[in-house]
Amino acid sequence: MPTPSHLNNPLYFDFRAARRVPESHAWTGLDDHPVVDGGAPGSPDAVPVVDLSDGDLAGAAASVASAAEQWGAFLLTGHGVPEELLARVEDRIACMFALPAADKMRAVRRPGDACGYGSPPISSFFTKCMWSEGYTFSPASLRGDLRKLWPKAGHDYASFCDVMEEFHKEMRVLADKLLELFLRALRLTHEQVAAVEAERRIAETMTATMHLNCKLTYADKGRKLTTWRDDVSCVCAGTRAVGLIAHTDSGFFTFVLQSLVPGLQLFRHGPDRWVSVPAVPGAFVVNVGDLFHILTNGRFHSVYHRAVVNRDMDRISLGYFLGPPPHAKVAPLPEAVTPGRAPAYRAVTWPEYMGFRKKAFATGGSALKMVAAGEPDDAGAAVVHQSPPPLVVSSYLFVVLLDMPADARRLKLSRPGRRRQGRGEEEKDTLPLPNRASLAKEEETERLLCLLHCMVESSLASNKMHGRMLSDADQEEDDAMAMA
Repeated sequence: MPTPSHLNNPLYFDFRAARRVPESHAWTGLDDHPVVDGGAPGSPDAVPVVDLSDGDLAGAAASVASAAEQWGAFLLTGHGVPEELLARVEDRIACMFALPAADKMRAVRRPGDACGYGSPPISSFFTKCMWSEGYTFSPASLRGDLRKLWPKAGHDYASFCDVMEEFHKEMRVLADKLLELFLRALRLTHEQVAAVEAERRIAETMTATMHLNCKLTYADKGRKLTTWRDDVSCVCAGTRAVGLIAHTDSGFFTFVLQSLVPGLQLFRHGPDRWVSVPAVPGAFVVNVGDLFHILTNGRFHSVYHRAVVNRDMDRISLGYFLGPPPHAKVAPLPEAVTPGRAPAYRAVTWPEYMGFRKKAFATGGSALKMVAAGEPDDAGAAVVHQSPPPLVVSSYLFVVLLDMPADARRLKLSRPGRRRQGRGEEEKDTLPLPNRASLAKEEETERLLCLLHCMVESSLASNKMHGRMLSDADQEEDDAMAMA
């Protein structure tokens, strides 16, 4: 039975051939708050900048503390990662997304897998699809994972892996440096950190995940992948489609390498508004995640952010996510808790937190509030359907159906009903699909796509309405979502 992450996979929709934004990808409320420029010097909306080039760790720690407390994000410059390497990283990412669809399909992310090609990992939490494609991998298993894209392991494969491994090596050094700054900002000296086992384990056990993104334009004509080396100035536009819906990152903190095409926005209160992050050549955007919010007892708060799409140019970016190992309990550091007061949050592992996060997305609540001290621990509760949901599309890929024999070219549908409570045969219906010749006709294609989108939306909306949560059989996929 397919899951929302299957249905939100880019394989179910050809972005580059789209003449309009279908209802399956059309979001509402994207213009509910104004968007302001975050690059105007001296403006109260200017995104803070932390510069490490002068080697003043005390000054940098103070800047990090101010930015993390007030924004939950900042631009990081003077970090020591060579700009020449960043240029090669962006070039390799652009080449990867330029691969034929059939090649990228070989690496499609499957349920239960944390890595692979597909839509953003958080897509499974929403009934609408996002206007982007991505590739997620762990640096530790990079060469094995990338063989799915380049099975012959030729020059492109070797070049991509070499560049990403070099980038990962540089980023781990930078991550350790930034972690030290964060801890210094909590007024922890190096000796104090080294003397406390919990703090020392943070640096020793932090895990890294890389997610490559491509937010695609609306039109097929004039498409261009742009890096920060190009002289580009354009206006973000996209009130119906969104590259990455508003969310917070779940881990410790994230480095974002973004292209020159604007798109990343941070949410600010008083008044409510979106702040567009400027594209500074060679700079990283650093986002504080939810688990770091917990670790610092809420002093450094996670940032609500999104990525909008552009009508003229594709936008590529890379997220380098840092977090704890799955088994590690994350709780507020004693030094982050005000003397005489109890911690604001209870201890939680990353997979456990993702259970709360899943529930929060389904109910419109807050995962951080659910792990607040004194709140009931009910994230793992399972809800069983009392009535069967509507038809849901089976896990056959639409592209594969086109190449099936005529007598087998039928879209299979099933009603799950009480499938998890019994092991009987499921009731199945079939729906004939047009052949390749008829698909060439625009009207027939439009009708077919509309039908598929309506069925997908109906199923996902029903699942959300019923408040269904994953059962034990689905826990493996839930754990994998900790990479999101």
